Amino acid sequence: MALTLGPLLLDAGIDPGQALVVRHAFAQEAPESGLAGLHADSTHAEIFEYTRRQSASARSFPTAPSPIWVVFIKEGGDQARLWSVVECYGEVEDNGIFRTFHIADSEHMADLRNRLVIGWKPPRTWRMNATTAASYPVVGIADAEPIPFPGFDRLVLSHVQLQTMMREHRYASWRTALSSVVGVYMITDTRDGRHYVGKADGLENIRQRWNAYATNRHGGNVELRPLDPTSFRFSLLRVFDPSTPTRDIDIAESHFKDALDSRRHGLNRN
Repeated sequence: MALTLGPLLLDAGIDPGQALVVRHAFAQEAPESGLAGLHADSTHAEIFEYTRRQSASARSFPTAPSPIWVVFIKEGGDQARLWSVVECYGEVEDNGIFRTFHIADSEHMADLRNRLVIGWKPPRTWRMNATTAASYPVVGIADAEPIPFPGFDRLVLSHVQLQTMMREHRYASWRTALSSVVGVYMITDTRDGRHYVGKADGLENIRQRWNAYATNRHGGNVELRPLDPTSFRFSLLRVFDPSTPTRDIDIAESHFKDALDSRRHGLNRN
């Protein structure tokens, strides 16, 4: 059975009954419209601005549009590629020609932006209720673009981001980098600012240690077991070559526990 748009909407937490699907096409606007139109090199900001301005004609655009807009860009004669999903908070202006809406980028389907391509059956139709578009076939989902590793000293991840990094192909270089080092790391509980200082040494590298947190939330640490990991933030304090003696890593770990006072006022027990 062919995959359609409907299950992807539901999986992203979008109720098709509360969503509008829009397909933009590359076109130049008439100068008197005041709009720049769209072209192949339009930026995200330009497409966003184009999206928030719609015709004042009730026949062209719904009087009370849905709160979620799933926006595609025309590709070929009968296909469309996902640009983004935006949330609509209502109309802010109507000059009789255009209606301007307050919209904001949404994280719905963010992992499918510029990757999801669907078939678009009626070529002259540019917007419809998502309940109708839900039956449109998924033509393809392109591989995600790799995300460059930011460097050990710039790495800061929430627990959700940690899980994503350990799972998705686009973070392959991150996992490779973390597999190449041992060292001392910090977990901050952002609700109260308390720190936990830990280490990965011996046969266990940083990737292996952090994968434990991604898998079971607490990594086996007694201090972290009762806490909600959604408020955790992971970062690296110091990395070492895997050949570094364990004693040197122990000294560094102890230093950071003292410096951050993570025994008395943090989450370390020793």
